[in-house]
Parts: sequence; C-alpha cells; structure tokens
Amino acid sequence: MTGKRVALVLGSGGARGYAHIGVLDVLAERGYEVVAVAGTSMGALVGGLHAAGRLADYTEWVTTLTQRDVLRLLDPTLAGAGAIRLERVLARMSEMLDGALIEDLPIPYTAVATDIGARREVWFSSGPVDVAIRASVAMPGVITPIMVNGRLLVDGGVLNPVPMDPVIGVDADFTLAVSLSGEKVRGTSWGPAKETSAPRPPNEWLDRFLKGAAGIWENDVVASFLARFSRGHEDAPAIEPVHPAFEPPPPGLGITDVTSMSLDTMSALITRFRLAALPPDVQVSIPGDAARTMDFHRAQELIDLGRRLTAAALDNAFVEERALTEPGSGPR
Repeated sequence: MTGKRVALVLGSGGARGYAHIGVLDVLAERGYEVVAVAGTSMGALVGGLHAAGRLADYTEWVTTLTQRDVLRLLDPTLAGAGAIRLERVLARMSEMLDGALIEDLPIPYTAVATDIGARREVWFSSGPVDVAIRASVAMPGVITPIMVNGRLLVDGGVLNPVPMDPVIGVDADFTLAVSLSGEKVRGTSWGPAKETSAPRPPNEWLDRFLKGAAGIWENDVVASFLARFSRGHEDAPAIEPVHPAFEPPPPGLGITDVTSMSLDTMSALITRFRLAALPPDVQVSIPGDAARTMDFHRAQELIDLGRRLTAAALDNAFVEERALTEPGSGPR
C-alpha cells in the first residue's frame, strides 16, 4: 500500500494471537505507522501492550515459555465461574504496563469485551489498560469473568471477534485487520452437513475425523483414539458405544477443549459476517488450525507465521493497488 498510516484491528483466538506480534513487526519494518488499534481478547492484549510501548518486553517473556511454564501460570481452579483465574499472567502484564491509562497512550486504543448481562459489546477507551485487557480475554467457561462498574464481562470475541467498528473514521491511509479464525489449512466448508444419526462403520468417517482433528488434538490423543479400531480393515468394528446409537468423545478431551473449540467455531462464522459488512482494506487471516487456543508455549512459531502471512497480504495489496492505478488498467 502506498499510504503509511494504518488503523489496526487485532482479532481473538487464544494462542494464535501471538501472530499479532509478527504483524506489528512487519508493519514496523516496512515503515508503516499504526495510528489506532482496536483489539479483542489476545488482540486487545497485544494491541494494548503495543500502544503502551511495552510489547518488546512481553515478546521477550513469552518466547521463553515452555509448556510447563504455561501450566504453572494459568492458575487452574476447581470452583467459580471459570477454569482459570489468570492472576499470575495478569500480575506480570500489569507490572509491564506500570499503571498505564488508555487515555494517556500515544496511540488511540480500544479493547472490546462483552457484557453478558446486558448482551452487548463494551468498548474500553479510557481507564487502566490492564483491567480492559483482563475483561477482554475472559473466555467463557475457561477464564474467570470479572465485574467492572456493575458489568459482568467476558471475552469480546463472543460478539465481535475482529472489531472493525472502533477504527471507522480514524484518519488513516488504510485499515488492516487480523483474523485468527481463517480458513483451515485443510480447507473449510461453510454449508450444513447432512448426516444420519444411525451409527456407521469407521471406514466411512475416519478420514473426516482425521481432517477435523488436525491442529486441534495432540498426536497422541488421535493415536489413542485410532487404537480403538482394527486399522486397515474396511469392516472394522465400531467403538463400544456408551449408548446404542453413539460413541464417546476422543479420550483426553476436557471441558476447556470443548469450550475453546466451540468458541472458535462460533467466532469463525461471526467474523465472516462482520467483515463482510465492514471489510478492511487489507486482511491477514491466520488459519484456525494453526494452533490450539491454549498453545501458549508456541510463541515464536506463531509470531513467525504472523510475519509470513502479513508480508504476503501487504505484497498482494500493493500489487492490486498498482494494477488499478497504472495507465491503461481501467475498463476497456
């Protein structure tokens, strides 16, 4: 793109949000100036840290985290309104932000959360940055919601996974939006699937299961599931049912997995419709199966993915723009 001023929109999607860091790296390297940022969930977290000038500190920290480190940070709880309190992560983030207020940030910033009592979006455009981020990342059923000024707040992705609305009217040369619910590497079909509720032999559906499992479950979970069959035989017996008409879910599948997968599914559909109504000038789409929602130990890999896909999106946008502006490129 020829313009240099960018209004940036960063979407929700759990650990895939590390890709936002790669997006910002590429924008900086190419000389683009982010003049406004709106974000939901991980998009609110990365966007808020960038607007406060503390993203480098955060990146240095998360790129060192192992899977064991992440498990220690998540503060699991057996009671309450969520499986994870997130207090340790919040404390570290608050330390980095050092009391920063949204209204004092050098870059206009909006964090989007959802008020589940009023069933409406909440846009934080003033007040403590860390509180706004904490409200925006509260994935229902996974991360404990918080109360702010009488509002019970959860993840903004429930209603607005890629919040274009807050940057409409910003004085920028173009808008760039990052969706973390892009088409899966193996392809996505959006139409309804017609299926029988009668049990069918595994050879009829095993391939479909494997395609759906890619990027969602660990390989050992899939292997354990497959071990329940006599592999290589078309007449392999069905799984021992928990009911005469259906099978149990894959082993190792927990409530957090089901909740995050359900939210990802919902988010992908909402994103399609909302971006159709308010399309960005440039869109970066991170595949929905690039990582699982809780894969927070894969920071560097996902940052690199964000870099590659952003560079490609900007290059494509520049080619299209040049084709439209070159002499003789108009209708004949």
